[in-house]
Amino acid sequence: MDPPWLLAGSQPTRGVALGYEQLTNQTIQSIPIPKLQKSGFLFIWVINSRYTFALDLFNIWGYQFVDDISWVKSTVNRRMAKGHGFYLQHAKETCLVGLKGTEVAYRANIGSDVIYSERRGQSQKPQEIYHLIENLVPHGKYLEIFARRNNLRNHWVSIGLE
Repeated sequence: MDPPWLLAGSQPTRGVALGYEQLTNQTIQSIPIPKLQKSGFLFIWVINSRYTFALDLFNIWGYQFVDDISWVKSTVNRRMAKGHGFYLQHAKETCLVGLKGTEVAYRANIGSDVIYSERRGQSQKPQEIYHLIENLVPHGKYLEIFARRNNLRNHWVSIGLE
């Protein structure tokens, strides 16, 4: 899940054009996530200003925070790809991992909590995250919320505005 977080501040994008509509915290919280599964994992990409709120969402939706994944972005030359940030230049994105229920079939210790891969298009996440999820929960039921055309994948249900 990669929510289109509402950016904070008087000039939140500082000249960066966003290709999507942003949603308020209340709108994101109102998504009926608890109705989607009785047990399983939830992966939420977060921006720094919504980190605490995303952790609150886990509790509201009935998930326990269990891990996080850092995607360190690289350039085509394998250098760290620095981007916009408020205090520091951001070269990574964070995906929080939540778990709901006790009867979840998964394989432990199947991959790293760090993905180092090339930065792609705006809001386009690394292919490695899909491989990680599919290896963690083989033969699972996979749903991507806020999907975009550039991240459609076989055996996944993808919903979004595109």
